Amino acid sequence: MRIFVALDIDDEIRERIARLIAEMRALAPDVRWVAPESLHVTLKFIGEKPDLVVTQVQERLASISGPSFDLSFRGCGFFPNTKSARVFWVGIESEPRLAKLASQVEDALVGIGIPKEARAFSPHLTLARAGSGAPGRRKDDKSNKLFAKLQQKLIEMPAPEFGTMSAHEFFLYRSQLSSQGSRYTKIARFAMRSSEGQV
Repeated sequence: MRIFVALDIDDEIRERIARLIAEMRALAPDVRWVAPESLHVTLKFIGEKPDLVVTQVQERLASISGPSFDLSFRGCGFFPNTKSARVFWVGIESEPRLAKLASQVEDALVGIGIPKEARAFSPHLTLARAGSGAPGRRKDDKSNKLFAKLQQKLIEMPAPEFGTMSAHEFFLYRSQLSSQGSRYTKIARFAMRSSEGQV
């Protein structure tokens, strides 16, 4: 089973981002756009694991305790950079609790043989991808023109604001690949405690 850990996003924020995707899609028709209903904030990609390990992952994630927190979605950018753009994303701003939660997930899973990420946690929502492969991994990347019209449009408009939400829970998701793209299903929910009264 192919799995990952993520936050879901509020419907109002999802709808605002969906409107941006609808507006921008024609400017970059040859990239793979993410379906708005699939948007999520990835905390940890785990990958393909047998059912026994999935059960262990759920047990470890259930041990995580932390307060809820706010996160805001604003601005857009490209990985690995504007010239060699392979991924178009929406930015996320949050207090340190978001990064701490990602770190807690990493720490909880390393004990069952799931290695920590080599790269620093960089919260974002992926909206579109050019071709296959991970951003920043290709040594032969050259100037990518697929996003050129989209980039020009973004220069001409103010940085988009999509709203702020409170994160009270996170999820273990299953990812199923198909010819229509990836389909994500929540298979376990993990609640965070109210931040009221927490320092």
